[in-house]
Amino acid sequence: MAKEELLTFEGLIEEVLPDGRFRVLLDNQHKVIAYTAGRMRRFRIRTVLGDRVHVEMTPYDLDKGRLVYREPTPGGGGPRRNFRR
Repeated sequence: MAKEELLTFEGLIEEVLPDGRFRVLLDNQHKVIAYTAGRMRRFRIRTVLGDRVHVEMTPYDLDKGRLVYREPTPGGGGPRRNFRR
């Protein structure tokens, strides 16, 4: 049995929720709850209100998804900070 293909949509972060979850308004005006994917969490990619993101969803549940990419913001990020541990 073949694995189902994942659907990828683009959207805008509408609300930041606890535990790394976000409410995302997709381009087709559908709202979903999305969580940060493992790579985004691993490399500490910060996602804030108003960011454009790509959301992967399974065709079985179109109300939940996974953030897989955050589009670069115009103007770039702020200055890089070096943290010592």
